Amino acid sequence: MNRITLYDAVCLHASRHTTLSYSTSFSLGIRTLDRRFRGPIHAIYGFVRFADEIVDSFHDHDKPALLRRFREDTYTAIAEGISLNPILHSFQRVVHTYGIDRALYDTFLNSMDMDLRDTAHDRGSFERYILGSAEVVGLMCLKVFCEGDQALFDRLRDPAMRLGAAFQKVNFLRDLRHDHHDLGRTYFPGLDLGRMDDAAKRSIEAEIEADFAAAIDGIRQLPRGVRFGVYIAYVYYRSLLRKIKALPTDRILRERVRVRNRSKLALLTTSYVRHSLGLL
Repeated sequence: MNRITLYDAVCLHASRHTTLSYSTSFSLGIRTLDRRFRGPIHAIYGFVRFADEIVDSFHDHDKPALLRRFREDTYTAIAEGISLNPILHSFQRVVHTYGIDRALYDTFLNSMDMDLRDTAHDRGSFERYILGSAEVVGLMCLKVFCEGDQALFDRLRDPAMRLGAAFQKVNFLRDLRHDHHDLGRTYFPGLDLGRMDDAAKRSIEAEIEADFAAAIDGIRQLPRGVRFGVYIAYVYYRSLLRKIKALPTDRILRERVRVRNRSKLALLTTSYVRHSLGLL
């Protein structure tokens, strides 16, 4: 192994460790991908996670300055094909290998910037935020999954965006209390948490169900090496949504809904059987 190959491997290890540290559920999905896809998806996750940490966690620091620097460092890493930031080094390799357009990661970073300024959303700003924070992340992953097959990418673009949107909206719904009380944000447009009732909750749930319904046909068309991994993520988030739907509104305003590890294993087993039998 030559020195640059060793450096690439060290940087990718940092991205993989970031994924494992921050998300056991996402890590489980990645492990079910064909081996050649795992590293690139770890790299995308690491990039997204670090930007998200800037706006969500670094409260004792100048977050706007840190995010500007992260954006500039991203551009520099991609332009030069190398970075001393291991997360950005891994990400720039994926950008070059799979032809990820600047518009995708720019749109993502724009949504992170919105988190520094916007505490509530109307329908227009909410859709812009979802586009950047979730839908384009799905498209970056889809670029990897399609491996240069532009026709396949174009065909699966909308389902991938809807799946990303569904995942993000489920996260918003289960994190209502944390986002509002700890971060001062309310994502769903026009939502007053002090007056949120079951009707408002059902309306949000119906919107998420529509996104999931639009996404499943795209999952069925994914290459076999990634289909099961994406389906696992779909099943996991559908399970979260079912748990949220079963709870009264006051419960989701007090606690964060989780899927136990034992339940995750059961979902994995059932999903594998369905996938193997072609029953997705």
